[in-house]
Order: sequence, then C-alpha cells, then structure tokens
Amino acid sequence: MIDLALYRKYRPQNFEEMLGQEHIASVLQNAIDTGKISHSYLFVGSRGTGKTSAARIFAHGIGVSNNDIYEIDAASNRGVDDVRELRDGVSTLPFDSKYKVYILDEVHMFTKESWNTLLKTLEEPPNHVIFIMATTELNKVPDTIISRCQVFTFKKPSDLILKNMLLSVAEKEGFELDGGSAELIAILGDGSFRDALGYLQKVLNFSDKKKNKKINREDVEKITGAPKTTLVNSFISAIAEKKLEECILVVRKASEENLDMKLFLKLIIQKFRMAIILKSAPKLEEQMAGDLSKEDLLFLKELVKNDAPGKAGMFHSATLIALLEAYQNIDKAFISELPLELASIKILTF
Repeated sequence: MIDLALYRKYRPQNFEEMLGQEHIASVLQNAIDTGKISHSYLFVGSRGTGKTSAARIFAHGIGVSNNDIYEIDAASNRGVDDVRELRDGVSTLPFDSKYKVYILDEVHMFTKESWNTLLKTLEEPPNHVIFIMATTELNKVPDTIISRCQVFTFKKPSDLILKNMLLSVAEKEGFELDGGSAELIAILGDGSFRDALGYLQKVLNFSDKKKNKKINREDVEKITGAPKTTLVNSFISAIAEKKLEECILVVRKASEENLDMKLFLKLIIQKFRMAIILKSAPKLEEQMAGDLSKEDLLFLKELVKNDAPGKAGMFHSATLIALLEAYQNIDKAFISELPLELASIKILTF
C-alpha cells in the first residue's frame, strides 16, 4: 500500500520538473535571475496543471522560507472578513525572508466585497509582500484585479506527457506498467497531473495487494471502470465491416453499462487515428507499438489490411472527422449516446 499520495510525493520541486509548462518556467526563472519581481501574479489553468506547485517553486526561488509562505484556499476563506484578516496580516514584516508570499488558490470564489477589499491592497502593496493567485475560471476574476497582475496561462499537459510521467512514476514505485495501460490512465487523467496520478495510485495499490508488480490494460480497466478494450474494438470492427446495426448495439451496450460516453468515444477516436496512420504510413508502426498492446496492434493491422483502398474503405480522414464532431457535441447532448449514434449513421449511410 502506498501511504503518501503520489501527486504529493512527485510534486515538482523546481522549474525543470514542471512538465509541459516550459513557457512559464523560463519566464519565472528569468525574473528570479534578474531580480525583476512583481508584487502580484495570476496563474490561470485547469485543475492539476501545476499552478500551486509553480507558486511554491517561485516563492522558494526568491529565497522565501516556509515561515513566510501563506497558502489560503479562497473557496473556504472567501468572505470579506477573511480578506480583511489577510489585509491586516500583510502589513507585518516577514519572519526571516525578504518577502512574504501569499498563495491564494481558487480566487474566483471570492465574493464581490472580498475583491473590493483585496483590490485596495493590490493597488498599494507593501514592498515585502507578493501575491500569487490561482484560478481555474479567469472569467470570474474582475478586470480590475487582472490588470494589476502578471498573468500566466498554464496549458493542459498532452496525453504523451502524462503517459511518460506515469511510466516513470510506476517504475520508481517498483511496478511494470505497459505503454497501453499508461496511455489509458493518461486519457482518464484528462489533462491533469493530479488526477492521472490519483488513478495510477488506485491501480498500484490494487496490484500491490495482489502481489502483482506487472500491470496490464485489463487491470486498469477493472480498477478504474474505464470502457473495456473489447467494447471499443467491437465498435471499430462494426465500422470497418459497415454494420450499422452492430454499431448502434455496441453504443447501447456502453450506455447500459453506464460508461462515460465521452471517454468511450475518446478511446475509439484514439484507435481510429492509429488505424489510419497504420494504413497511410505503415513505416511508423514501430513508433506506435509502444502505445498499443500486442493484441490491439494485431487487431488494427488486420482491419487495415482488409480495408478497401482510399475513400472506398473506412479508415480515412472523413471517418475520423465525423467522430471528432461527435466528440465535440457530446457535452451538449441530453442523450449522451446520440452524437455517436448519429456519427455512425453519417459514416455508414452517406
């Protein structure tokens, strides 16, 4: 059993370890090197992209000790009285550092009155105070606050970045994680380091109990509740064989099993993309092998081999575009399986 949460254990300790945020790390490091420090920063990005970690690294980089770093969760301390208390504390000098750093997380949760109180402090901050605010919803932060901050936008890490990170962490923890399993966990993480490591922790804890250090995709599917490979492959086979009724039945089965339809479709798109590459650029097979199990690679190669050439077949860009359109529409559909059903009809009847 892994006692310490992986996202805490493997939290980046310096800018070099901030994966996928090099555009931010280089600017902040340059500010430290040149001594050009602003008194207010605003870090924007979806959950688990490293905003709070970057704030801590930056604070330590300018020589601030833990005694002078104050982390405040705005979701729990959002009232005007909380901000007044913060404002009063700002006036006191640091314990043993040049600066006091206030890391304010989820600042979009502040009330209007809280923002007005904080604005007065941001307009004329003491020389020894630095504010680093973090939010997942920039649209809820007043323009008067944004204009007084240096704004940094954190990007979601790609599935490849997450996959490589997961493989590295699993190895450090003494487990063998295959490429296909890491890819699936990365997709489940949906652009969040924290969420991806949370899923990995579930998988490693389960495998540890079974005294099994080698983890395969079936283990990941079982533990996380992700759509089974067999169901994804059944849909792809139905498209390849031009069996519309079978496509609809597979989608219905996925719905009956209460699967996340968006995740199901994302896994379908991922494999369709690989099948199209195998068909159009077969020399890239070796590079793709690490992202698929041997069984899946053989499965896709067999489908591609039997597929008609060009647009007469099913593995071409128009099919993938129809699936991507369905993926974009799935959040707006009140029947979650409807976009995939419509995409199947479009692909196989038009």
